[in-house]
Amino acid sequence: MKQLFCVDLKDYEENWPHSKRPSVRGIIWKENKLAMVHSKKYDYYKFPGGGIEGEEAHEATLIREVKEETGLTLKKYAYRGFITFVSNQWGTEYMHLFTATEYEGEIKECDEGNLEWVPKSRIQELNLWEGDKIFFRLLAEDAGFFTLKLCYDEDRLISYDIRRYEKE
Repeated sequence: MKQLFCVDLKDYEENWPHSKRPSVRGIIWKENKLAMVHSKKYDYYKFPGGGIEGEEAHEATLIREVKEETGLTLKKYAYRGFITFVSNQWGTEYMHLFTATEYEGEIKECDEGNLEWVPKSRIQELNLWEGDKIFFRLLAEDAGFFTLKLCYDEDRLISYDIRRYEKE
């Protein structure tokens, strides 16, 4: 079964003003390593990406944000998941998740932190949100397209729900 997700941003902002606009994250693979940003502001790791601007499509956001944060231009990428974050502290946020395996360019200095190529084997050891570890595990298992709802009490993951969709 194929499901499509479409969020009308005008409707989104009118009905969920407490929420941020949807964001996009890209997990860039290079052999057995991933491009990750080690935050300058906080001591945690994140995958490159950011918020959708205006009427921008999520693919366009992915390409723009990855270029801004890493200096890389994505050439081959796949839409892998849609994630809902529910938090009593920050409200509800939505994220489109992509993986990328082909790109051009050279890594540049990142304004948001130190950009590092992290071995996949170290991911579970890093200071990440617990939900990030769950969606990374799904990607590592090649779970196909999935939706994931992560519920937080402040910064503690209290529950999650995964839905997997078969590949066609």
